[in-house]
Amino acid sequence: MTDLEAMARVRVSSGCPVERLVCHPRLPLVAGLDGERPAVHVWSCEAGQLRELGSVGAELDGYADALGWERIERTPALAWHPDEPRLVVAGGECGVVQWTPAGLSAVDGVPSTADYRSLAFSPDGRTLWASPSSGDGWDSSDVIDLASGAVSSGRPWDTGVAQHPGGGLVVTLTSDQAATHGLFAQVDSGAPTGAMRLLRRALILDVDDYETPLFSADGRHFAIRGNAYENTLEVFEFPSLQRVLAMTLGKPSPGYPCPQEWLDQMYAWSRHNLAFGARPGVLWVGTPTGALVEVDIETPRAVEHDVLAGSSVSALAATATGELVLASGGELMLVSVRSDPGATHSTDDSDASTAAASAVSEFLDATSEVPDGGDLEEHLVLTDGERTWNSDDLATVDTATAEEPTWLQLRAAITKACDVQT
Repeated sequence: MTDLEAMARVRVSSGCPVERLVCHPRLPLVAGLDGERPAVHVWSCEAGQLRELGSVGAELDGYADALGWERIERTPALAWHPDEPRLVVAGGECGVVQWTPAGLSAVDGVPSTADYRSLAFSPDGRTLWASPSSGDGWDSSDVIDLASGAVSSGRPWDTGVAQHPGGGLVVTLTSDQAATHGLFAQVDSGAPTGAMRLLRRALILDVDDYETPLFSADGRHFAIRGNAYENTLEVFEFPSLQRVLAMTLGKPSPGYPCPQEWLDQMYAWSRHNLAFGARPGVLWVGTPTGALVEVDIETPRAVEHDVLAGSSVSALAATATGELVLASGGELMLVSVRSDPGATHSTDDSDASTAAASAVSEFLDATSEVPDGGDLEEHLVLTDGERTWNSDDLATVDTATAEEPTWLQLRAAITKACDVQT
């Protein structure tokens, strides 16, 4: 049985809600996106306390009535350095700047024309990956060597980068309206270019509008939130990529036009309401009622913990030491997670590290790199967690039922139309 204890609760200096939280991977630091203006706040979460350290863009005008793409274009992107207390923030009218405890400064090598929507550090911290490219737009990404300031071109990606805890492997998303690809890439520490080297095994998700994947501490599971037309949560095993959990948060989409009641309940669920804690196999989900749901992925079993007494969870994240940080309204709360010592999933850090490294090795042994400049459609081996397709399989797909994914229905229709024309 897991016991949750609230250790600290603080008011955000702006008084505004926080809509996304990103914890530093090693240090007791957390950054949060302001829900009412293109600003980022930074807190320390040390010794069971929360203390606001600074902000980026707090002086900027609020979003007001901006919706859709207008709002998205003003929302900052952010990324923590893997080892240092350094946060890079881009977009949202503040340009590209970095926060450290010493204050704000420019990022050497970042082009003045850059309008990045997503950022990530390479695992060794020497390279900054940024998308879209300052030169080619969404057709490529920028690979910035932070020591020299040199900028080179990388493969296109558009939705964050998640580092596998086993090291040397990352996953990112590239989206189209019909489908989203989860692309895995190998990254060698200290490699000359610092670029991602894409691998053939990949995930395919229906339609678009997903959030950055999230790995468990032992690297044996990853979760993805999103979908433009549903409010989905999917969990996959790693390295098998088998889907082990799929659910819609709230009511399924009734189709278009959508009733306002359905839209209200869909947007009541935060898109950043997931966290894997220190205990492998357990996913935490924040709800609109203020509860945290503890989901045992392998059982599966869910236990609801009343934490905020009716206040919606607008963001959730896990610290490097396993505490949970959650946002609600204009407040942040730090929560301690204590588990029964005899719990099935009880493990220590060395066990989790060994499992994570083993998972990466197993995945790499079962795939190969996409050749430089190679066409992804030709080389990727895709899975949706249940079925697998290679390029030859997809080239012959000319029928699909209404129950099958949208992307597969569209591909079948295009293939059939081309066959008729020839």
